[in-house]
Formats: sequence, C-alpha cells, structure tokens
Amino acid sequence: MPDSHKDNELELDLFLEAIYRKYGYDFRSYSRASLRRRIQNQLERFKLDNVCELIHLVIHDEAMFIEIFDHMTVNVTEMFRDPHFYKSFRENVAPQLKSYPSFKIWHAGCSTGQEIYSMCILLKELGLYDKAQIYATDIDHQVLEKAKKGIFPIDTVPLYSQNYQESGGLYSLSDYYTARYDSIIMDSSLKKNIIFADHDLVTDQVFSEMQVIICRNVLIYFNHSLQDRVFRLFSNSLDYGAYLCLGSKESLRFSSCHPLYKTLDNKYKIYQKTEQHEPFPLNSNNENSSE
Repeated sequence: MPDSHKDNELELDLFLEAIYRKYGYDFRSYSRASLRRRIQNQLERFKLDNVCELIHLVIHDEAMFIEIFDHMTVNVTEMFRDPHFYKSFRENVAPQLKSYPSFKIWHAGCSTGQEIYSMCILLKELGLYDKAQIYATDIDHQVLEKAKKGIFPIDTVPLYSQNYQESGGLYSLSDYYTARYDSIIMDSSLKKNIIFADHDLVTDQVFSEMQVIICRNVLIYFNHSLQDRVFRLFSNSLDYGAYLCLGSKESLRFSSCHPLYKTLDNKYKIYQKTEQHEPFPLNSNNENSSE
C-alpha cells in the first residue's frame, strides 16, 4: 500500500533541495509544520495539484520563485511590537548602554523595518542614538529594500501610536514621521546610523563584537537543531556582558548556550551574556525535522 505521508515528506524534501541547489536559500532546517502550511497555501494560490508541479515552477521560472520566496519567509511585524518589550529594554539594557562610548546593535531578521525604526526612536529619546551603529539584516532582499525606504501605510498609525505610548514613549510618534497621501515616511535622521545587509541565519557567519542582538519572532520558524546553530552564531557575535533579545515565544532555555547567559526578563526574553567561551563551530545545518 502507498504511504501518503512518506510521499508528502519526500515531495517536501525535493522542493527544499531544489530551492537550495538552484538559488542557495536553505530552508531544509526550518520547522516542517510551518513549511507545510505555507507550501499548501502556494498550491492553492496557483491552483496546483501537488508539490512536484511547484518544484517545476521553482526550477524553471525565477520570477515565480521570487514570488513564492516572499511567501516562504514570514514577514509579520509592526512598530513597537510587544510594547512592553521596549519598556523592559529601557529598564534592563539602556542603562548599561549609556556607559559605553559607542555600541553596536544587530537586528537579525529585521523584515520590513518597523522594529528597527522603533529601536532607533527609543535610542534617540534616551540620548543614545549617536553612539549606536545598527546592523539590520534579513534573508529577503525585497523586504530589506522596503526597510531602507521606511515608508509604511498610514492606516497603521493608530496601532503604532498606541504601541509607542505603551512602550514608554516620551513624546508623540508623529514627531518621527511625515504623513504623505496614504503613507508615513520615517524621518531620515533615524536612518543615518543603520546599515542594511543581506544575511542568512542558516548559512552565514558572525557579526562580531556586538553589544546587543535582537532577533524576535524568527526562531519559532526553525527546528530545534537550527535554533541551536543560531544561538551559537549569536554567542560568537556577542561581547562579554552583551545582551540577547528574543521573541515572547522563544527561549534560550533548551539551548546548549543557555549556561552562558543570565535572564534579565523571562517574560520578554532579554538575556545578558555572563560567560566567556571559545568560538562555537558553525557547521552547515541540513538536518530535516518532523516538527
């Protein structure tokens, strides 16, 4: 008797391998459950019968791949998302940053940039922005281009403004953007210390000597093995005494790197690196998972 589950898993393996070999993007260690949902959405969207037909499209039509790729990566974000995280950052991280002559922040998986500009506003209000060098990275070049522009729909303003106030904002969010037609344009002064760059957490290497790494709501889409690889990458990138900020549903608890950190805020996942270590190996992680 045919085993439909094994057939489906094989098709998924072939699809991910085709993307990797053709375009170099490695989704093979992403959470399988999340991938299955997104791939099923693509089958329905393009009215395809099975994954094999999707593989054919990906291999032979690069424009179609770019469109599918945008749906393979999850870009859910908003300004001051989880506003109490930013309030906790003000209380737990900012006081130490004030003691540095300069510092570097890496925002990994920055998506379309709303959370980057949120952090820039926070730093500006605390008199820290001019000390900061901010690296904003993402696997998706298209969303990075949107982040660079800093243009967002005007109908997001009520939510963003509410988040800003709940985060401990000192003024009005409207002080930091210009409204034009149906969009808001973030103030250019917020962009001057940001470097936008392509970076793949699955295959790329460290950004060294960081004082803060922010990677929120990205790791939930990775399997456990890949999560651990990313935590090793971050640990290699962080200075002693530096800070790691994760999403509310993410945790260092089950990582091999957990002993290197102390927890500053368990609810909003802010950790401080308190142990020195030799650099961890960062082997390419291609293990599949049934998660």
